[in-house]
Amino acid sequence: MRTIGVISDTHGTLRPEAVVALEGCDLVLHAGDVGDPGILDRLARIAPVHAVRGNTDHGELLRFLPATTVVDLGSRDGALGPEGPRGPVAYVLHDLEDLDLDPVTAGFSLVVTGHTHEPSSVRRDGVLYLNPGSAGPRRFNLPVSVARVRVGLGEPDVEIVRLSVGEAH
Repeated sequence: MRTIGVISDTHGTLRPEAVVALEGCDLVLHAGDVGDPGILDRLARIAPVHAVRGNTDHGELLRFLPATTVVDLGSRDGALGPEGPRGPVAYVLHDLEDLDLDPVTAGFSLVVTGHTHEPSSVRRDGVLYLNPGSAGPRRFNLPVSVARVRVGLGEPDVEIVRLSVGEAH
């Protein structure tokens, strides 16, 4: 059993509560709107990180982050090896509206997005669509959250973790 940490929409703010919620994860996926490259460095202290750019990522982040990425949730570092995936495969992009492939046909078990700041977890046709919500500045009345996904032999199991944070951020 492996645990995958999922975070999005940090917008330059990595809250200590988010770091605590992701501690112990085997991989971390960031679904864009990172806002500060240092956030990815800090997340990499927890586990290997795979990140995509969001619509507000500019400059250095725009240059080095891909629009989408594919992650082998069963491999130690998330990279797909030449022998094929060792576990379930995730497709990560920032905005679900930009999904331009069929996840079932592509063999993805998990599609990770961000953008809306609203946490959600929905299964359709055997694929888990996960938005961890926003871990950065609070937007409207939406919660500040991350997600933890447990993967093993069966379908991925999701826990949306609502962070108890003050209004100062």
